[in-house]
Amino acid sequence: MPFQISNGEGAFLVKLARRAVEEHLKDGRIISPPDETPPKLLERRGVFVTLNKIREGIKELRGCIGFPYPTHPLARAVVEAAIDAATRDPRFHPVAKEELSQILFEVSVLTLPKLIEVESPREYPSKIKIGRDGLIVERGYYRGLLLPQVPVEWNWDEEEFLCQCCMKAGLPPDYWLLEGTKIYRFSSIIAEELEPKGRVVVVDLRENGGLERLKRLLKR
Repeated sequence: MPFQISNGEGAFLVKLARRAVEEHLKDGRIISPPDETPPKLLERRGVFVTLNKIREGIKELRGCIGFPYPTHPLARAVVEAAIDAATRDPRFHPVAKEELSQILFEVSVLTLPKLIEVESPREYPSKIKIGRDGLIVERGYYRGLLLPQVPVEWNWDEEEFLCQCCMKAGLPPDYWLLEGTKIYRFSSIIAEELEPKGRVVVVDLRENGGLERLKRLLKR
């Protein structure tokens, strides 16, 4: 049976991510998952934590870090990814305590990435579904990942998604067309605050209607 997350479990993970950052910014502590953590949320899962800052009603990325593969128990991975997203994302200066009241916390629990097998690289766009799939581009030591919500937010088609993921890996945008470049896809279950410290909604991008729910979430 596919891994599922209820609304309550999604809220648990988002609140855990926020608390982890609050405690770390206060005294440098790294909290442990609470004793009441549901056993399901202690299974090993890939996860990313995204921080978005609200400026005049518009969301701006403030940090995003995670674990693409199921190397850690989910709740523990959420704690570590949340702290790293707030303090170690090289694209941003560390989050200040005073900013937390303006930041939305988002947790994306990932399915296991799977290699997309094609006879020709030109088949890749037909193997990708926008709004369901995230991508990992890998070539030698270069690797880049983009979550499924990213192309929806930026209104990319499949080819642009592939190009942008190559650039995220530090490669030229057309390297997905070269033999030897590996493309993996994954999906996710997203749990996100509607407002800072507010209600949490859960969107499973594997489900029918997941894309439309994601679009509504991104418009909020």
